[in-house]
Amino acid sequence: MSEFSGATLLITGGTGSFGNAVLKKFLTSDIGEIRIFSRDEKKQDDMRHDLQARYGEHARKVKFYIGDVRDPRSVRDAMPGVDHVFHAAALKQVPSCEFFPMQAVKTNIEGTDNVLHAAIDAGVKRVVCLSTDKAAYPINAMGISKAMMEHVVFANARVAAERGQTVICCTRYGNVMCSRGSVIPLFMDQIAAGGPITVTDPEMTRFLMNLDEAVELVRFAFLNAEPGDLFIQKSDASTIGVLAEAVQRLFGRTEVRTIGTRHGEKKYETLMTVEERLRSVDMGKYFRVAADNRDLNYDKYFVEGKTVTEGESYTSSNTVLLDEEGVVNKLLTVDYVRERLGK
Repeated sequence: MSEFSGATLLITGGTGSFGNAVLKKFLTSDIGEIRIFSRDEKKQDDMRHDLQARYGEHARKVKFYIGDVRDPRSVRDAMPGVDHVFHAAALKQVPSCEFFPMQAVKTNIEGTDNVLHAAIDAGVKRVVCLSTDKAAYPINAMGISKAMMEHVVFANARVAAERGQTVICCTRYGNVMCSRGSVIPLFMDQIAAGGPITVTDPEMTRFLMNLDEAVELVRFAFLNAEPGDLFIQKSDASTIGVLAEAVQRLFGRTEVRTIGTRHGEKKYETLMTVEERLRSVDMGKYFRVAADNRDLNYDKYFVEGKTVTEGESYTSSNTVLLDEEGVVNKLLTVDYVRERLGK
């Protein structure tokens, strides 16, 4: 972890699944300090005691900051001395954002702007913001708010680049298996309770990614980003029906009941739009989509506009679709699943 040697890293929403995964990977390295910024004092206290029990002296590297990305002052107070920021704080539940869209606006859009302004003002070197596949061709409030978040990222990245100080970039990835609100723990709990498993639509497809992959994507972006870059991992996917079968294979067979899609759900997810794919660079395991750095000179825009040719978006239906065996193997890479199996 030489790139973080002696550095101070701030993680917004740091008590969530992503923050825990970062701590697992980084805490025993030569990183200087990790600041956990979140609004949940109970989760922070639980994390503090867990780190002390599992990591001993290394736990002293972790500092906790109570605050909310909606509150600019609390963000600014946590930023002095920070070298790098991983911005993970967000409202992520599709149905709750549908019913309370302004809450998604305040956290996902305004909160991101608060974090970026505070980072730029404090002279932070690099900021990586976490987005979601739902931001590509969004049809629900959560996806729309994250799409707007991405545009806030790109706008602030342009300003920061002009000042020549803070490099701001973005990552976009699909469902992280067993993260907060994901369906796999629900399936496991339903099986443990005697069933049935409730499936929205067995033909619906979703990307499958574990937390280690999410952290590695953010780390790759951190190491390779130019201002305003968007990084996307090539990801496997599965139908919900096959996913339910795979979970049953590991935890026991039960009835499967189809209940229909929830508010704002898509049939399949898109990680990269046609327009983004046409200007993307294939970096092996990842795609890099560079920022559009044209200015607001509209004469130039109309005379020298870019031509969009035909192409294909990158979706959970046209990527590699895993069969049941493949999904089982993927599930077994997840600590939460292995722990529930007693492995």
